[in-house]
Amino acid sequence: QVQLVESGGGLVQAGGSLRLSCAASGRLFSMNFMGWYRQAPGKPRELVAVITTDGDTNYADSAKGRFTIFRDGIQNTVWLQLNSLKPEDTAVYYCAADLSRRMLVLGRPGSWGQGTQVTVSS
Repeated sequence: QVQLVESGGGLVQAGGSLRLSCAASGRLFSMNFMGWYRQAPGKPRELVAVITTDGDTNYADSAKGRFTIFRDGIQNTVWLQLNSLKPEDTAVYYCAADLSRRMLVLGRPGSWGQGTQVTVSS
């Protein structure tokens, strides 16, 4: 089991930036794939970005060109840089980890963080 703790959410005006962080502890060898999801009220959960231990990344279309996922050298912290934020980016953002990319894509990762709220005002 991996414990994930997010931070960095908050209130920002449209066009602004935020950096979310996800600190991991526990069975770090099970973190081949780490990702960020978000869920807005009344909307389905969306996988926003994924990063592998090799640093390969994938993004949802809604995130491409504006969001960047990266992890530190010892790979126990993952960040999500949010730029050019829009009101529609308002959501709770969750960090997640799993051995399998498939489980992340399916929305069933083995480890979840508690979530951090991002609110973008117009």
